[in-house]
Amino acid sequence: MASSDATIRHATLEDVPTILGLIHELAAYENATSSVLATAESLSKTLSFASIVNQSPPSEPSFTPGYAKTYLITSPEGEVAGMALYFHNYSTWRGAPGIYLEDLFVKPKYRKRGYGKALIKQLAKELVRIGGGRLEWSCLDWNTPSLEFYEGLGARQMKEWIGLRVDGEALVKLAES
Repeated sequence: MASSDATIRHATLEDVPTILGLIHELAAYENATSSVLATAESLSKTLSFASIVNQSPPSEPSFTPGYAKTYLITSPEGEVAGMALYFHNYSTWRGAPGIYLEDLFVKPKYRKRGYGKALIKQLAKELVRIGGGRLEWSCLDWNTPSLEFYEGLGARQMKEWIGLRVDGEALVKLAES
């Protein structure tokens, strides 16, 4: 089967349990299950969901308020095979919006079918539609199969940039300082 046999759509509120399950599967793949703090309740409150679906004729869905959106890819058998969870960012140098891909995950049994590429292609289409300038994401340095996959799509590693993060107690201290 190929990615052309699959369907891609934005997630709705009813998909929260599926999204949470995919997050847990991704965390297991990255050996980081204890790091997942997301719950169905937190996802329901913070993600943006398509609120108009199955229209005739089809049009762009409207979205509930939230900070990130999720594309789900469904196999021909009707099972959600993976997701691309993303949010919009902005490039001051380009003067244009962008998309940051927070998580891309395809279930192991659906890999090598073009589903990951189809999800990234969908993000690229969305970016072009909004007049955006760049699609970005991060990948763990040990994840050689994913790095090779991304490079095969034309992505390049941004080695001159160092990722930085403030979270947990350090975030609380910073906010209170």
